[in-house]
Amino acid sequence: MSMPTHIVACGGIIEDNKGNILLVKTHHGGWVFPGGQVEVGENLIDGLMREVKEESGIDIEVSRLIGVYSNTVTYKGYDGVTDIPTKVMMDFVGTPIGGELTTSEETTESKWVPKNEVLDFITAPAIQTRFKAYLEFTGDVQYMEYVTRPEFTVKLDRKI
Repeated sequence: MSMPTHIVACGGIIEDNKGNILLVKTHHGGWVFPGGQVEVGENLIDGLMREVKEESGIDIEVSRLIGVYSNTVTYKGYDGVTDIPTKVMMDFVGTPIGGELTTSEETTESKWVPKNEVLDFITAPAIQTRFKAYLEFTGDVQYMEYVTRPEFTVKLDRKI
């Protein structure tokens, strides 16, 4: 029996002192809050700080965990061959502490968006749902299981 394989990723909802949220535009996913896969041997906080810096040019301080999500569907990746396993994602809130807005190989644009306009930019249902959890955060961490294919479906939704 082989060991299970999961992708571990972190998302960063980065809010500046004016109530703006950092968004990046990706080649495949449109507008999202920055984040990505944690690398082997890297802790979650360092992974998130690296991903935000790579995708947007912004240095951050991470303050709190607000959501844990499992995407339990397996599907073929962009190459049509590689199986993409279950993803476990943790969303953290952070604040900018330096850097300058830029783009990367993964992003075509980055910008600060007023908090009340963010959902006008984000089109992916899973990312919208995770951002809404930030807007509704009252201290309890959101835990959700969902699948993104063939369509976005929430299978479990609770506070922990």
